[in-house]
Amino acid sequence: MIRWSHVRQALAIALAILTLELTGPTAGAQDQADEPTAPNGQTTGLPLPRFVSLAASEVNMRAGPGTRYPVRWVLQRRGMPIKIVGEDDVWRRVVDYEGTEGWIHSSLLSSRRTVVVTGAVRELRRSASPDARVVLRAEPGVIGTLLNCTSGWCLVEIQDVRGWIERSSIWGVLDSEMAD
Repeated sequence: MIRWSHVRQALAIALAILTLELTGPTAGAQDQADEPTAPNGQTTGLPLPRFVSLAASEVNMRAGPGTRYPVRWVLQRRGMPIKIVGEDDVWRRVVDYEGTEGWIHSSLLSSRRTVVVTGAVRELRRSASPDARVVLRAEPGVIGTLLNCTSGWCLVEIQDVRGWIERSSIWGVLDSEMAD
């Protein structure tokens, strides 16, 4: 069924875009376009993308932002890192480390930063050096708490053991968060 109010709204938006394209940007708008800015969430104003973790041991990932949308996945790993890529009121559009996308209610997410080990068995080392003593070996899928990152290495804690792991061996940290 066609909703004419939606059609009128879409036509109004298209007309506004066409008008902007024909008249060109104003000087003030051009100045703003020249400044590089990170996109921010429309609800929280926080940068996008950003990482958080699951706050519950069972979280529904839905097809859209609301309970009227079907549950596509049930995530069952409390503390798993999740990348927020969009916001709609209390809902967050997310991606997990396997690339699965969906929507999760914000109350089921925690600001606690975690990472997941990727690829093969990875070594945590005493210091941020490939020659440092190994303090722990972690299998793919193991979740650790993120403590710090610097120069291609991240300090994490897994099962009460702290160690440095190569940034390329984990998922849960943006490239822009890396200190050089």
